[in-house]
Amino acid sequence: MRVSHLAVMLLALTAGRAAAQPDPLAVRTKGAATAPVTVYEMSDFQCPFCKRHVDETFPTLEKEYIATGRVRWIFINLPLSSIHPNAVAAAEFAMCAARAGKFWPAHDALYRTQAKWAPMKDPAPYLLKLADSLRLPRATMTGCLQNAETREEVRQDSEGAVKAGATSTPTFYIEGGLLLGVLPPEAWRPVLDSIYRAKTEKKP
Repeated sequence: MRVSHLAVMLLALTAGRAAAQPDPLAVRTKGAATAPVTVYEMSDFQCPFCKRHVDETFPTLEKEYIATGRVRWIFINLPLSSIHPNAVAAAEFAMCAARAGKFWPAHDALYRTQAKWAPMKDPAPYLLKLADSLRLPRATMTGCLQNAETREEVRQDSEGAVKAGATSTPTFYIEGGLLLGVLPPEAWRPVLDSIYRAKTEKKP
């Protein structure tokens, strides 16, 4: 079942972490932990459709559902390296930024500059300059990007996303079901509203 696969993924992500960071997903989460609805976005930083979602749809969802406490939003890496050769490097960059508490600034910067780094044969120098712009210590970022543990974190994300049913990006796992592709806010609202009502309505 998809639910069990996602549960296994989350257990793998949280296993063996230091007490200083008991929940590694927290740094790539937006919204209240008590929100009734949780959405897992499984995305690829080099994916043009994921960028469209970030640019065209997510700002509205953030304003209407996340900021209002109705939805908690969690980012899961699913780099499609067979068609996006720099996606893994970008995902590792985001994970290293997450360790410094700057996942979302890195997330936004990667999508904003996607057209620049995506076609590069070696995006590493550009990504380090991007780290500088985010005021991330270069030595720390370099060490993190060379650390095998960082790549393993991305691999675990990707493996869990595939087992949860994702075969393309962006894919969204919402309370046991999947929503695929770039959709306008008008398509999201009935889905999120319905799940929210089901979660919050008092049963007689």
